Amino acid sequence: MRFKNSFKQWAMPLATAGLLTLGGLAKAEDNLKIGLVAALSGQSAKSGEAITRGLTIAIDEINADGGILGRQVELLRRDDESNPNKGLLAARELVQKEEVAVLFGGLDTPVSLAIVPLANRMKFPFMGVWAAGTPITKNGAEENYVFRVSAVDELVDEALVQYGIDKYGMEKPGMILINNPWGESNEKGFRKALESRNMKWAGIERVESNDTDMVPQLSRLKDSGADSLLMVANVAPSAQVVKSLDRMGWDVPIISHWGPAGGRFTELAGENGDKVHFIQTFTFVENQKGKGADVMAALKKRYPEIQDLADVTPAVGIANAYDAMHLTALAIENAGSTDGPAIRQGYYDVSRYQGLIKTYSNPFSPDQHDAIGPDDYVFTHFVDGRIVPLKQ
Repeated sequence: MRFKNSFKQWAMPLATAGLLTLGGLAKAEDNLKIGLVAALSGQSAKSGEAITRGLTIAIDEINADGGILGRQVELLRRDDESNPNKGLLAARELVQKEEVAVLFGGLDTPVSLAIVPLANRMKFPFMGVWAAGTPITKNGAEENYVFRVSAVDELVDEALVQYGIDKYGMEKPGMILINNPWGESNEKGFRKALESRNMKWAGIERVESNDTDMVPQLSRLKDSGADSLLMVANVAPSAQVVKSLDRMGWDVPIISHWGPAGGRFTELAGENGDKVHFIQTFTFVENQKGKGADVMAALKKRYPEIQDLADVTPAVGIANAYDAMHLTALAIENAGSTDGPAIRQGYYDVSRYQGLIKTYSNPFSPDQHDAIGPDDYVFTHFVDGRIVPLKQ
């Protein structure tokens, strides 16, 4: 047993727990288990669904090719409900009771930040595939067990500022940020990006996940002379920003982190949701070629409800998870075991992988635990419910 189940109180089954057995395989003691803690319910449930689909397609491919270390791979999921405490409980249960080899994280930076200290203390690999908070991987641990195939806030913020300048001639943006550690992470990144250009900002306003009227915050930014908005929030508050702007009659450019992609944004935001330009690491397109076409075909076969591009939104969750699972399989093969420190070294020993997002070359090192950089970002918006790349 890799981890002693010494904390029985953490190993209680969660009411929202789910088990996904892939490829029609019967659950067996010798399966190699992979864990996922993500939002599987609520307004961000589409993010958890997308991650699940990306992992599932990758695991189907891996199992068809003989599995990992000769063992079939089994995915165990737990719903964190976007709640850090529930995410931490789920992580402990998956690691200590289910003995997963690697734990994957979901959409929410606060949830991932709650799990990071546990991962480093217990020496189990934690792979992020969506949450972008800079401190998730740059966490200061002497032995860092947290890796990521996802965007990184400090790099995204630099890209968002430059996009605002290039696209809109932005001179004095206002920041509207979710009031949690993700918002704090991006405030630091925006300040750094703007200060490096000797640019001022109109103000910084905070919003809560359950806010339904943001006119006061937006009015202060407007009165301070904001010529654009730099927005960081998940689906519901991002949609309320758009609706509040509509009530004000303020037509202002919105340059956003990828929060709107994680759920029912267009449904909640209304017809002007397409005005929000947001960043992604990947999006499926019409007439897809290469590996993208292969993954899309596999998705349609595995999930009959997928008929067109609108049905794979958000593609970024699928792509990040798909690539991360294949990189994890290579790391475990390199390790030759499911021992945490050996897998950590196995990530460092991955030399090359032709993925969905890009071809990875030595993606991880002791000083670099993020496999995706600023050259891998693409700007998008919603068109008829589909995430479509913007021409730049």
